[in-house]
Amino acid sequence: MKHPHPTAAAPSAGPGNTGSARHAVATADLYRAAWAASLGSALEYYDFALYNLASALIFGPLFFPSSDPAMGLIASFGAYFLGFAIRPVGGIVFGTLGDRYGRKFVLMATILLMGVASTLIGLLPTYASAGVWAPVLLVGCRLLQGLGAGAEQAGAAVLMAEYAPAKRRGYFAALPFMGVLLGTVMAAAIYFALVRVEDISQSWLWRVPFLLSAVIIAVAIWIRLKLKESPSFARLEARKQVNDSPLKHLVTHAKPTLFKVIGLRMAENGGSSIYQSLAISYMATATGLKGPIGPVALLLAGVSGAVVIPLAGMLSDRYGRVPVYRAFALYQLVLAFPTWWVLSLGNASASIAMLCVTLAGVWGMFATQGALLPELFGAQHRYAGVAVGREVSAVIAGGVAPLIGASIIAWATLRWGGAQGTVLAWIPLAAYVVILSVIGVVTTFSTPETRGRDLDDLRDASDETAVVGEAYEARRF
Repeated sequence: MKHPHPTAAAPSAGPGNTGSARHAVATADLYRAAWAASLGSALEYYDFALYNLASALIFGPLFFPSSDPAMGLIASFGAYFLGFAIRPVGGIVFGTLGDRYGRKFVLMATILLMGVASTLIGLLPTYASAGVWAPVLLVGCRLLQGLGAGAEQAGAAVLMAEYAPAKRRGYFAALPFMGVLLGTVMAAAIYFALVRVEDISQSWLWRVPFLLSAVIIAVAIWIRLKLKESPSFARLEARKQVNDSPLKHLVTHAKPTLFKVIGLRMAENGGSSIYQSLAISYMATATGLKGPIGPVALLLAGVSGAVVIPLAGMLSDRYGRVPVYRAFALYQLVLAFPTWWVLSLGNASASIAMLCVTLAGVWGMFATQGALLPELFGAQHRYAGVAVGREVSAVIAGGVAPLIGASIIAWATLRWGGAQGTVLAWIPLAAYVVILSVIGVVTTFSTPETRGRDLDDLRDASDETAVVGEAYEARRF
């Protein structure tokens, strides 16, 4: 049934109607949903952390051999970017399906697509044995990864936001992002173990982490098979309010909200890709910190995120989504130049510690998004809205960031000469992080507070007539 306009016939909401009274989700179902969403996120970020580390450390010589290491790095990150470039397509396709046929259906499809693609990477021939077909096949698998990932994280966020009780939505919606840490830590730990054994680019061992994706797929599918549909979507179906054209409905009524999501994500997604991928390759190529240093840094940063993520979710329940998001974006902005200066020194312990401290900003924004992004959109196009907004920004910020950063390193090497020029690349790299962070901070000032919003409302939070679920007073800096 097509709804004529997002402000018409919306469920009533007000100070006494938060949706809490209608929230009849059993505790077992709530935690099953949390596990299902978290394991999907774990697989997505296990895959992408693997690819990040492999792009920085081994894919260059294996799939993109070149006499110039900097050019091999650019080619490797170019393939990395293509995986991001396809994500909006996955967001559009699977996000639309999620708003038409339900969250559970799509989450089963995306987990299969990502897992199969990642496992296949572990079976690919290298350039030495297959020539140009090797990078072609790698890019193909990367595109399949990106298609699935284009809706997986959005689905996890939407699912948990719709399952969670309104007053604790920030906390519960942040839990799937613990899966992000789990995936990142697993990838870093496996690479740490392997690089201590030998040069994995010269043996079959680099394949093992990708082949292990099959195990995560099996566990995630087993849990998701027992998952019930989200309460909000079930109520949409019961009221016959499911929109036949959610993408058209989204584009027609939610463009301002989409631009807000993209602006917010410039800081978080850009910072995440830069510090978890580009910084590792910078440490290896500019300062000589190779071997296990990069994986150890991500491993310890992921452990610190296990504290930051649930804390950020709880803070957003108490003080509001927007103030908490802005605080973490400002945190990242302030630390940009100090972080890259420390990385340029080539001190392993200091570099690892600084990455752990700095990534707290990324983790905090990431966690706050869990509730904020689904709350910004109306019920009829929520999945598509979160997926499209997240993934368009993923291309502009996350996908482009390592490629631009690798180009900056190559430019600095030529501009300032040799190894010293490569080290001095930290200055424009820090400036790049500042620009992305400023975009995120500025966007928060046009983003409405959404804490406690009724997720059965058909209208976007940015609609001037939209009603917030509870009479919370928005506290802003």
